[in-house]
Order: sequence, then structure tokens, then C-alpha cells
Amino acid sequence: MARNKKPLPLLESVTIEAVAAEGKSLFHWNDMVVFVPFCVPGDVCDIQIRRKKHSFAEGEVVRFITYSKVRAIPFCQHFGVCGGCKWQNLPYEEQLKFKQQQVYDQLHRIGKVSLPEFRPILGSVKTQEYRNKLDFGCANKRWLTSEQLQDETLVKDTPAIGFHITGAFDKILPIEKCWLMDDLHNQIRNEVRDYAVEHGLSFFDLRQQVGLLRDVIIRNSASGEWMVIFQFHYDETGGEKEAIGLLQHVADKFPQIISLLYLDNQKCNDTIGDQEILVFKGEDHIFELMEDLKFKVGPKSFYQTNTEQAYHLYSVAREFANLTGNELVYDLYTGTGTIANFVAKKARQVIGIEYVPEAIEDAKINSQVNGIENTLFYAGDMKDILTDDFIAEHGRPDVIITDPPRAGMHPDVVKTILNAAPERIVYVSCNPATQARDLQLLDVQYKVSEVQPVDMFPHTPHVENVVLLTKK
Repeated sequence: MARNKKPLPLLESVTIEAVAAEGKSLFHWNDMVVFVPFCVPGDVCDIQIRRKKHSFAEGEVVRFITYSKVRAIPFCQHFGVCGGCKWQNLPYEEQLKFKQQQVYDQLHRIGKVSLPEFRPILGSVKTQEYRNKLDFGCANKRWLTSEQLQDETLVKDTPAIGFHITGAFDKILPIEKCWLMDDLHNQIRNEVRDYAVEHGLSFFDLRQQVGLLRDVIIRNSASGEWMVIFQFHYDETGGEKEAIGLLQHVADKFPQIISLLYLDNQKCNDTIGDQEILVFKGEDHIFELMEDLKFKVGPKSFYQTNTEQAYHLYSVAREFANLTGNELVYDLYTGTGTIANFVAKKARQVIGIEYVPEAIEDAKINSQVNGIENTLFYAGDMKDILTDDFIAEHGRPDVIITDPPRAGMHPDVVKTILNAAPERIVYVSCNPATQARDLQLLDVQYKVSEVQPVDMFPHTPHVENVVLLTKK
């Protein structure tokens, strides 16, 4: 017989104490930490405990009694349901303080290495409409809040284009207006939705794997160019004719789109790295601008999603590299060669290594477009490419710039870097926790000389960090 579980308590008049990880806040209850979303330090509220573990619990605000003085009014109508911008209720100056503290805590607690005084975090130039790429899912049934479920006048089973709900892979929250990107993207997305509904196009059912309209990716650039990528899902009865009709409508309605692309994705997930992408109108790419450089951005290309702040991030990396024109630079995890080409004019030669072959081809094109002749690029798994034999063939680097994914660097890569023994290592990271782990491994030969946090994503808990390591 199953044991009867005790009902979880409702805690009254709780004062929120501090900001926690993942955009949540926390307070203490019976020597236990309780994490709560969508509130800020100083809020006094009633909290329903939803989940209880041995050392922590998770709760939900059921009533605000008094609001904190340290609070901003969220500007987005979807705040509190969409999980994208969890800190809209926190003034931007406070967000920056917590991000600075997050970097400090993780490097001290996890890295356990000697650290210099940190530079003040570089806040984002823009705090709204700062992104150059957004990905919208399509679903045959919209996500409904608990209040909407109780509304008997609301038509429940309607299609939607929007964002996936956190923790619910098959649920799409319909988005009317998103503040993360230039407003033209809202016009494009809403026009696609209205056309599809009016013309009876089917929306994707992720569980049943049926439905035509699956995903819409929108990109733009500082040069004013726009790219839209449609993911369709054709079935036995076709769907290509309906898809072409939608594409033509979008092309006619939005002449700003100079790269209109589409694909038929029959997989169980929405990743497009292994898919054939077709051009309906215009080019298969757009160009991004940075200083006097142009960067080709294709549908599969990775490019920092905050264009203006990426310039400041790369400027810090270039400053830390302290190049005189005589150095051999290795740029690890080079992507489309953005950093490699950005620093090339100040180096003797730059060698970029990246896992994705298409990205490396873009990196080569980016060098050609900008007349840069002192770069070499190689595609493959970092731990397999960057070996002692590779270094013996291409030369021992004077400077290594590394910008790995969130998981950080493979231990074999760290070992090869130590064997290469460059004078300086510039470590750009989107995850200070794994950066701290790698700094501990590098500590045998290198000291941390500079630390510069950079905010790339306002209203989220994410923070980038650039560290300069020099030989001990």
C-alpha cells in the first residue's frame, strides 16, 4: 500500500533574502534553503512549498504582501510565464551586481586559485532588443496558464507560435510581443501565425510527429539584413504546396528579408545542423559587421547573439592577448572565426580550430572577404586536433585564446595547452563554473592576472567572463 504523503506547507509572510542561481531567489526555512522564482530580495509574500528535498526546497509565490524597494516593473506581458527573462523584476544595476558576485563566488569556490581584483562588469549597451537571433517553436495546441484553463469562454485547442515552456518539451507559449529583438521580428512571427491560421495550415504536434509548420528562426545583423528559416514537416499527403504559399506571402510582405530559407525536417528534434537547407529567396547568408570587418552568417553559423556586446567581449580578449604583430595565436573553439579574424591584424599568424566543418568553411570565407591572409582553420574534435604533434607541425603558440562551450575544456585539451606552454592564455567563458574548474587545472603553470565579467544577456542570470592567464 502506498504511503500517504504529508501535504506540503504554506508559509506565510516570508521575506525573500537573496538572489540565487537560475534567476531564482531564496530564503531560509528550518535550516533549509528554499528557492522561489519571479520574486526579488525584500519581497514579503506567502509561499507554497511545491517540492521538498533533504537539504533544499522549491516554492511558489501565491500572494505578495509587500513588494521590495529593490524591484522593477516587468515590461513584457509574458513575464512570469515565459521563462526567458526571469530578472525583468530586478533593476538592471542590481542584475549587474549579482552577476559580478556570481563570477567572484564561482571562481573562488570552485577554482580555489589566487585571484586578482576583478574589473567591474561591463553592462550591455542595450537591455532591450539586443539579440540578433530568436527561435520560435510551433504547436497545434497552445500552452494555457492555470487561470486560462478556468476561463470557459476561451477556446482551448488553438495553435501557437512562441517559446517552449521550461520543463515541458511539447508545450508552446504563444508570444504576441517579445522585447529581445527588433520589433520587425514580432511583425514577421505574428504574420506567419495569422496566415497559417487563415489558410488552414497545420501546426506541428511534437508527440505525434505530424503537422506542417514546425519552427521559425529569425536572424538579423548590424548591417540591417534579415534572415528567416522555416522548418516544415511534410507528410504522406504532401504539404510542400502550402509551404511555398506561406514562403511567397512572407517574401512579398517583408522585403527586408534578404535570406529566406526553408527545410523539411523529418527528425524527432528541431536541430538543423545535419539538414539540407534550401533558398527560397535571396542569399543563403547575411553579413554581420564588427569594426571594419564583415562576417558571413549562414543558417547553421554560430555568432554571438548580442552583436554590440560581442564587440566589447572580443575587445577585452584582444586587449588581454596584448599582441604586437609577432605572435603565433591559437584560437580554440573558433566557431566562424570571429575572434581569429578580429585579432589577426595584430598577430603574425592565427590558427583556428573548431568542431563544426560548416563553421570552419565560414571562417575561411570571412578571412577572404576581409582580405586577411594570415589565418589557418582546421575542423575536428578539439582533443583530437590539438595534440603535441599538431603543435610540432604548426609551431608553439605565443598566445592561446579559448572560447569553449558551456561544458568547458576536455582534460586532454588542458593537458596539451600546458605542454604548449604559451606566454598568455585568454579564456573566454559563458559558464564561470566550468571556467573555474579549468583554471584550477591550469594553475600548475599559470596565474590569473585579469578577470573581466561581461553581461551579454540582460534580464537573465547568464554572464560571460574573460580571464587572462600568464606564466608563473
